[in-house]
Amino acid sequence: MYKYVSFLILLLTLINCTKKEKSDIDVSDISVKVDVNRFDQEFYTLTSEKLPQLKSKYPYLFPAQNHDSIWLHKIEDKDEQELYTETQKVFSDFSTEKEQIVELFKHIKYYYPNFKSPKVITLLSNVDYETKVVYADSLLFVSLDVYLGEDSEIYQDYPSYIKQNFTKEHLIVDVANAITNVQIMFSTDRTFVSRMVQQGKKLYLLDAYVPEVNDAEKIGYTQEQIEWAEYNDEEVWKYFIENKILFSTEQELSRRFIDNAPFSKFYRANDNETPGSIGVWFGWQIVRAFMQNTDTSLQDMLKMKNEEIFKKSKYKPSK
Repeated sequence: MYKYVSFLILLLTLINCTKKEKSDIDVSDISVKVDVNRFDQEFYTLTSEKLPQLKSKYPYLFPAQNHDSIWLHKIEDKDEQELYTETQKVFSDFSTEKEQIVELFKHIKYYYPNFKSPKVITLLSNVDYETKVVYADSLLFVSLDVYLGEDSEIYQDYPSYIKQNFTKEHLIVDVANAITNVQIMFSTDRTFVSRMVQQGKKLYLLDAYVPEVNDAEKIGYTQEQIEWAEYNDEEVWKYFIENKILFSTEQELSRRFIDNAPFSKFYRANDNETPGSIGVWFGWQIVRAFMQNTDTSLQDMLKMKNEEIFKKSKYKPSK
């Protein structure tokens, strides 16, 4: 009996190791070069005499139709300088973030050997949280003024569900997301489950690209929201099944369960206790289940139809 139990434990250990190795990879031998340009520091400490030099260095940041006086006024603006000062309190040094970006690029290069590291340019965007990070092939723009910490006075007028991710820790997640957005094929399948899986693919890429980041940070939840999703997954899944939501093409379902929002909308009295975008969390679990239950590579999974992934995932709530 003891030998049988020992063998069973060994077998389970091997299975778990096999499942983990899809995201637990060694990138120590992969070499990438990350060039970080602190445009924010160069611009807001600029003198008028050096403006032509800066424009020559960053021509894509200076539209030709804008007169130099516009840029000089921006530099001298009191509110702009205040925002720059607050940003420097958090990001006078960018070395930690650069190390995270290096590790991210190594992981991407492991899966996509032809990946070329873009030049990283830090700037300020007057808290444009819709485009915190922009990836444009050879360039990657990072708006540092959107990562000053959710308690920053700069964000006092922003709703909690938005500013909870305005942190230094979330910067690397947004950088990774900006790149994954161009790696995932657009899906024309409009069923709700397909929309969930589409989002799940993006989060599974984060599992692969930033494995050291915790799940709450990856999806943009608080730890309490993660715990809510894990504890209530069976009840929510039952709601989807009973209301015949999974294969519905109703567009309103995205607003209720996928789009960024303060809470998900089940049309119940306690909706405000739920995390927003709960459909995204379920899509993530479906893709994880699929990858655990099949021998599919990351690249092949991304090419598959979303509903096929769902059907082959054999997904069931954890309880």
